[in-house]
Amino acid sequence: MLNHEDLQSVERLQAVYHRISAEVSKVIVGQHSVVDELLLALFAQGHCLLVGVPGLAKTLMIRTLAQTLDLGFRRIQFTPDLMPADVTGTEVIQEDRSSGNRELRFMAGPIFANIVLADEVNRTPPKTQAALLEAMQERQVTINGICRKLPSPFFVLATQNPIEHEGTYPLPEAQLDRFMLNVLIDYPSEDDELQIVQRTTVDGGEEAEPVLSANEVVDLGKVVRRIPIADHVARFALRFARMTRRDTLDAPEIVKEFVMWGAGPRASQYLVLAAKAKAAMAGRHYVSHSDVIAVIRPVLRHRIKTNFDADAEGMTPDHIIEQLIALNPIVGDESGGRKRDQASEIFRSADSR
Repeated sequence: MLNHEDLQSVERLQAVYHRISAEVSKVIVGQHSVVDELLLALFAQGHCLLVGVPGLAKTLMIRTLAQTLDLGFRRIQFTPDLMPADVTGTEVIQEDRSSGNRELRFMAGPIFANIVLADEVNRTPPKTQAALLEAMQERQVTINGICRKLPSPFFVLATQNPIEHEGTYPLPEAQLDRFMLNVLIDYPSEDDELQIVQRTTVDGGEEAEPVLSANEVVDLGKVVRRIPIADHVARFALRFARMTRRDTLDAPEIVKEFVMWGAGPRASQYLVLAAKAKAAMAGRHYVSHSDVIAVIRPVLRHRIKTNFDADAEGMTPDHIIEQLIALNPIVGDESGGRKRDQASEIFRSADSR
């Protein structure tokens, strides 16, 4: 149950969400749903993978978001010759000029930042990609047997080009599963593209201003986790993850026919957590079925592995997700959520008196 301070924090989170969106809009034209999903991952304390063709401002979008946060930001350009030590850091021998003694000193790599932009993450070999695994899951790196904690908060925002396959190394499923969201970026509309051209072909331009500090990001992330979710809404969320598993009894025919393997328990966790963040961004103190529906696509699309039959039929994970949503319509008026919201209002009124 949220206390009075938590209720105020949810209101603050909603206000911060609108402020950050406004700051990002100074630089990025359109792409509102993409920015929303990035902020959703931020408030839920998760990592995010952005997938889109070249020229859609994936890198600029992440850099601009980092400018709105008073956090340490580092960009890593992943290339075929990048080594794990180039990401995590390494120990070097340094000599003390006064005494002549030599000692090993750790030189931190770019992974030691609050926000790490892994640009074109699929262009580096698996050995270097694996350097991110421990960092993304454990928030630490192990170098020469010594575990070194990463700063808090810690986010990996990675970009990937879906149309170039030569000289790329697809991310393994274990690493894809570490990303909370897989966000697809599409081409802008004609009006948005005109505005992009008008903004970028003149001298000067606006920059985003900082909105949140590191401690505030951590505190808001804790508030998101404390938002209550009713059991029937939680079951509604995990039902989608379970239906992607072809060997379960309730797997639909489309899954049995086109899915090689489906989402694991981490998907259920992220569905609930992302739905909580979605509710908080809307200023609500409870999670509704519509919050779950809103986050299903970015949470599940990279956790569904289709088979050869799906490739032959042009069946993508998004097509399968749409079918699952159609099989699970929202039932009821969600009066329980409204009652919880009304209870929160009564609590705040009583507290103010």
